[in-house]
Amino acid sequence: MLAPPEERRRFYVFLLACLNEEKVLGESLHRLLTLPVDDCIALVIDDASDDATAEIVRAVDSERVLLHQRHLPNARRGKGAALNDGLQHLAGSGALDDRAPEDVVICVLDADGRLESEAVAEVDRYFTDPATGAVQIGVRMYNRADSLLARMQDMEFVVYTDIFQAARRHIGSVGMGGNGQFMRLSALRSLGPTPWSDQLTEDLDLGIRLIAAGWTNQYCSTAAVHQQAVIRTRRLIRQRSRWFQGHMQAARLLPLVLREIPPRAAADLTYHLSSPAMLLLTSLLPLAFAAGIAGFAADSFAYGHNTFPVLWLIPLYALAFAPAYAYAYVYRKRERRLGLLRCLLLAHLFVAYGYLWFAAGWWAVGRVVSGRTSWLKTART
Repeated sequence: MLAPPEERRRFYVFLLACLNEEKVLGESLHRLLTLPVDDCIALVIDDASDDATAEIVRAVDSERVLLHQRHLPNARRGKGAALNDGLQHLAGSGALDDRAPEDVVICVLDADGRLESEAVAEVDRYFTDPATGAVQIGVRMYNRADSLLARMQDMEFVVYTDIFQAARRHIGSVGMGGNGQFMRLSALRSLGPTPWSDQLTEDLDLGIRLIAAGWTNQYCSTAAVHQQAVIRTRRLIRQRSRWFQGHMQAARLLPLVLREIPPRAAADLTYHLSSPAMLLLTSLLPLAFAAGIAGFAADSFAYGHNTFPVLWLIPLYALAFAPAYAYAYVYRKRERRLGLLRCLLLAHLFVAYGYLWFAAGWWAVGRVVSGRTSWLKTART
């Protein structure tokens, strides 16, 4: 007779899909091996790297770190394909023999992902509920103090998880992220032999399909994985254009959402899947505002007097920056070392930082129009 879920010991498998990750992989594996978790292994999926990625894995002196190498022409077909292949390799390796699928938890980490020491213990509590199929933890930038752009990315992930993911936990629509996602093996298998899709945002697809299959996704606010922020603006926009394009691809899941998911969660997911279109429309508002300002300026120049209604500045400021106060409050709870005024200033800058998504969105549209669906890998430093 099986023990109750809360008394059973779960086995954790960390999957790291890697393509040319020699700059960050060694430190991430070291962090994994120092976690206070005995019953676990890490499988590095080398997706035909042409750097020292495989050598770094082989140099790790631990039976808990395994290497699976993929080779061209079957490799480099996206993260989803690499994860699916890694999962199939794991099933045939004997590493999971005599383990019940409901007691095996697969954690997907990026090569630069560094879990907090108590992350597994915090996540494990959620899997005592047999209905839990997946748990997403928070994401932080470990180099957030190095530059303003890195700080903005850290604030972005904190705001998203602490506001939106926390709300979705109550709605039943928690999404999965590409880093720090934990899935029960039995939940993955319920989606078929290849649970991850070949879309650019395979994590978004996976989270929605798990909910549609009847599983509960949870958000754990007491643990986080730390990753490297992108330190160059062009690279950041390129990364976000991939996410944006993948989000556009995920619109094909709308029939599944409306057919299989309860109404409240379906309403939120419908909004979420339609957000790329809304963001592109929103990107036109600054152009309309700029045109209005230009008109006032031209009128002032033509008639020799100031026709700009100064009092309009107040509602305009409120419209643009009112959310900044909520962002500052949320971020201050995570970053106690920063003063409230500094957080408020950062939050105002964060509002302006959000305009980068407009550039990423239209870049993604250009890729869709030109038929490009290739993976845009984020460069490490």
